[in-house]
Amino acid sequence: MKIRSEWDQLKEVMMHRPGIEIDYAMLSPRPFLFERPFKTSVAIKEHIALQEILQDNGVKVRILKDEVVKRADENRSFRKALEDKIINTVSFYGSVESSQAAKDQLKINITELDSSTLFNTLTLEPSIDLKKEGGNMVEYPTVYSNIPLANLYFMRDQQAVSSGGVIIGNMKRRQRMKEPEITEFIFRKALGQENLVKISGNGLFEGGDFIPAGKFCLIGVGTRTNMEGAMQAMNSGLIDFDEVCVVENPVYDFMEEDRDPMVNMHLDTFFNIAADGVAVTSVELSRKAGVTVYGRSGDEYIKTGESTLYEYLAEKSFNFVDLSIAEQMSYSSNFLTLRNGTIVAVNAPDVLKRLLRIGIFPSNLQQAIKKEMSSVRDNEMFPFSRSVKEMGIESLVVNLNELTGGYGGAHCMTAALIR
Repeated sequence: MKIRSEWDQLKEVMMHRPGIEIDYAMLSPRPFLFERPFKTSVAIKEHIALQEILQDNGVKVRILKDEVVKRADENRSFRKALEDKIINTVSFYGSVESSQAAKDQLKINITELDSSTLFNTLTLEPSIDLKKEGGNMVEYPTVYSNIPLANLYFMRDQQAVSSGGVIIGNMKRRQRMKEPEITEFIFRKALGQENLVKISGNGLFEGGDFIPAGKFCLIGVGTRTNMEGAMQAMNSGLIDFDEVCVVENPVYDFMEEDRDPMVNMHLDTFFNIAADGVAVTSVELSRKAGVTVYGRSGDEYIKTGESTLYEYLAEKSFNFVDLSIAEQMSYSSNFLTLRNGTIVAVNAPDVLKRLLRIGIFPSNLQQAIKKEMSSVRDNEMFPFSRSVKEMGIESLVVNLNELTGGYGGAHCMTAALIR
């Protein structure tokens, strides 16, 4: 697994088909880090459609559950490792005697369970509380799901594939902390990936903050990735770019005092690269985003300068497709580059209409968007805008109106493995 630039031909990705775990998020979206509720049956159809677009363009798509089930059914060693992981995942409560008996019974029964059942258990992380009613010797269970991994379908974030291998992240939000543990297990045990490093300790790192760009790479730091995590990634031995540009997560002026951490949680929520030398971003935010540049010196990186994201890229002769606030909030930058100059993008005008209709934005953001959109037609928005066409960018538009309710587009939904 190796990726050197975001615009190289995409050859292989990993995706996770949303399962029962996201139904929990529909009942209370915000605590699950979702923007809004949506119809899960429609979302699954959208996910399948995204997969088919990628396959039609020559991309090998690995579905996470399918990979685990297939490997477990074919390889006894992996199946045993999966069984052991499930035994350590499921918790039993009640009296010491009853909970231990239930745990022992699971160890006996687990060989009879379908591999798909084992995978579902990973995503639900169940706990079973065993109780008895007076005079009744038969226990009854109360079942809890500790933190269902509803965000797992955003497969970009648990890890990043760099020029030298896979960097497994360390996620900030408790709702997502278990995800890198699962993907690391699958990368190591099911896919046999050996060039792999885990961010640890106080370091925080998420894949949406990493964008490789040929001779250099970008690492965003802010609400999800911190400087310690960026430095661990930089010095992991898996990054060998000439330069590493660490980008501070910016905010719009009108949000300085009332910042929503979900608005631009990752670098790829306000910045992306559609082709060699073509950045798609909010120029306003890119001018505000301070960067620290590190140059390679032997086996380490040393600080060589400071700038802004806009100035840094302009010096490298990048051209810019400028995103309005409305476009950025409609997941316009969260496209997936298939090859140099061809992207898979959401239908931003459709997404925006829905968001405005249900009133999802805070008042200051809602006002800013409505002011912008008062004189803008749908065909003037990304990815249909004149500036996109002038840059020679071909856009394959996919309907992700439901799935974007979890806060992300095609980029977030795909773990790029090989370019």
